[in-house]
Amino acid sequence: MPRVIGIDIPDNKRLEISLTYIYGVGRKLSNEIIAKLGLDPNMRAHNLTEDDVAKINAVLQSEYVVEGDLRRQVQNNIKRLISIHSYRGMRHRLGLPVRGQRTRSNSRTRKGKRKTVANKKK
Repeated sequence: MPRVIGIDIPDNKRLEISLTYIYGVGRKLSNEIIAKLGLDPNMRAHNLTEDDVAKINAVLQSEYVVEGDLRRQVQNNIKRLISIHSYRGMRHRLGLPVRGQRTRSNSRTRKGKRKTVANKKK
């Protein structure tokens, strides 16, 4: 298994797919990286040479925010929302849906213990 920025990517999948196992890399970004390095998207990951893996590492670390840095950035954004007492921050703090989903019938089994949501007054 080739290790790209500390993550083992699967051997027997196409390179285009196996790069998506890295947090923050989707299909579009994967194809962008492959095109930039001039690799074949249909080749299997176990056919990568050490040189190719080093090039992928270099591109990911220099040009993109992925893995630990991206996770840290997302957590800092959530902490900032909570600290400024925004609506979204309060929803994060309470463990309720943040993006406007309904809570009357769904989101009851979401994160652990049941959370009561106020009913509509009749």
